[in-house]
Amino acid sequence: MTYRRSVPNFKILTLGCKVNQYESQQIREAYLRQGFQELFDGRPADTYIINTCTVTHHADRASFVLIRRAKRENPQAKIYVTGCLVKMDAAKIKERFPDVSFLDKDEFKQGINAFCGHTRAFLKIQDGCDNFCSYCKVALVRGKPRSKPFDEVIHEAQRLVDAGFKEIVLCGICLGSYGKDFGNVDLVDVLAALEKIKGEFRIRLSSIEFGDVRERLIKKLETSKKLCPHLHIPLQSGDDRILKLMNRKYTAEDYLKLVQELKRRIPLLSITTDVMVGFPGESEENFKNTMRLLKEIQPLRTHIFSFSPRPGTAAWQLYLKSQVPYGIIKKRLKILKEFTDRLSYEFKKKFQGKELVVLSEGQSGYAQNYILVNLDKDKSNVNEFFKVRY
Repeated sequence: MTYRRSVPNFKILTLGCKVNQYESQQIREAYLRQGFQELFDGRPADTYIINTCTVTHHADRASFVLIRRAKRENPQAKIYVTGCLVKMDAAKIKERFPDVSFLDKDEFKQGINAFCGHTRAFLKIQDGCDNFCSYCKVALVRGKPRSKPFDEVIHEAQRLVDAGFKEIVLCGICLGSYGKDFGNVDLVDVLAALEKIKGEFRIRLSSIEFGDVRERLIKKLETSKKLCPHLHIPLQSGDDRILKLMNRKYTAEDYLKLVQELKRRIPLLSITTDVMVGFPGESEENFKNTMRLLKEIQPLRTHIFSFSPRPGTAAWQLYLKSQVPYGIIKKRLKILKEFTDRLSYEFKKKFQGKELVVLSEGQSGYAQNYILVNLDKDKSNVNEFFKVRY
């Protein structure tokens, strides 16, 4: 009697940003090409890939939780750990979990053909960062900026459009630095080439730094029929003293002037942003300055997070000398959350009665300017564009 050998299977557990999610898709497709089956339910897998994040100490902790979860689900499984936590903390991982192995994501260089579980496809075109913000480990673990070859970006985008994806989200660790290592192309050149791809789809930019929003990009936002009028520009603080300590290369006034110019020239534009609470030495006045600036900017969404002490960063020494008490941070987080929710409501009110184009994800979907819109049943077909009156 012949016994049929079962198909090997795997699970990927991912933490972190759009770049991490893209890299998990690269790994997924590599395993599928080797004949593995991916499991999504509670069944134990033969192989687990844990794609970690280390942007905050909470992310570190969550990464260890996922490793423990995999070991609990199948103590005999092969467990591979990859991602940002591995770069500086491999020894710590091995100390806690001696039997795990490390997976080098640099081995997975082939572009993707799909994006599992998403109606929008993330397309990583850049990696690395040399901004060295004082609180951030990313530049330490991701290395210097480097760009995906121009032709590879366009071919990969074409494959995703051909696969039926109607929104391509360009992402990178420092997206706006695309092409600086080449010297003859930049992000706007990528956008111009992507616009020539035939098909019904749109392009969205993920997070982009203040200094990379220049005139060429603004003009492209003004004129493009495919580029979404939405920019995520991290702010972090609205206080000049704190911005300087963070090694952010702009002032509160610089940021405000840019947003005002963008909104003047692109009426549909929305701004989303990141704000940090509790940076070492942040006073009540510093915090109020952030609130004042946010009121002027009126972002659609604000991702709020507390300062996370990261050994090896420039802010680590500041943290040891001038920590903001946890109780104060907790209070400020609550105040800022309620405040930015009101600002978001006020911003969205400006679009009442206006026509928006929404990419349906079922009962809701995102408009071109990233406003989340609830949809009627007749507009609930997934992955279709609908014009709606907001």
